[in-house]
Amino acid sequence: MPGLIGKKIGMTSFYNEMGRNVACTVLDVSPNYVTQVKTNEKDGYSAVQLAYGTAKEKNTTKAMKGHYNKAGVAVAEVLKEFQEMDENLSVGDTVDINQFKVGDLVEITGVSKGKGFQGVVKRHGFGGVGQSTHGQHNRLRAPGSIGACSTPSRVFKGMRMAGRMGNDRITVFNLRVVKMVPEKNLLIVRGAVPGHNGSNVLIQL
Repeated sequence: MPGLIGKKIGMTSFYNEMGRNVACTVLDVSPNYVTQVKTNEKDGYSAVQLAYGTAKEKNTTKAMKGHYNKAGVAVAEVLKEFQEMDENLSVGDTVDINQFKVGDLVEITGVSKGKGFQGVVKRHGFGGVGQSTHGQHNRLRAPGSIGACSTPSRVFKGMRMAGRMGNDRITVFNLRVVKMVPEKNLLIVRGAVPGHNGSNVLIQL
């Protein structure tokens, strides 16, 4: 399963051949470098470890510096493993945008934007003003009753309540590659990708 580490640049739109305006996300997929190849015999599972971007050496531990030096690559910003990739890859090889093509359906994993502590109206879509959920007479954005009476005398796990929202690892499936700009290492996919602009994402077929 081909994969790459990339970075979300932002969203844009363009008109396709049918004349429809299509919302898209632009991803920077600069070349990834193979830093380690894991095998069933040695590690118990097969995977390819890829490095993306550059980082300051002063912010890297000596152990990781040795790991990068052994692979012959610069200190990277992100290090991730991909399973079921091409087993013919070796340490020091480069993996680039050319393993994708226009029309491919990819799955993209990222960390969604953090929203902080939010109430039930924003977090779970409760009615709020105008719909007065759960019979609230003077607090239109409140959750209302959260439990039963003496039976079961507790609140069930999973009750929709206020709490931390966002900042979750999310995978979006079946995003179609609509355009590629290999000379600038840009991959443009239809639809939205989780995360803020500048956040790192994992792209897999």
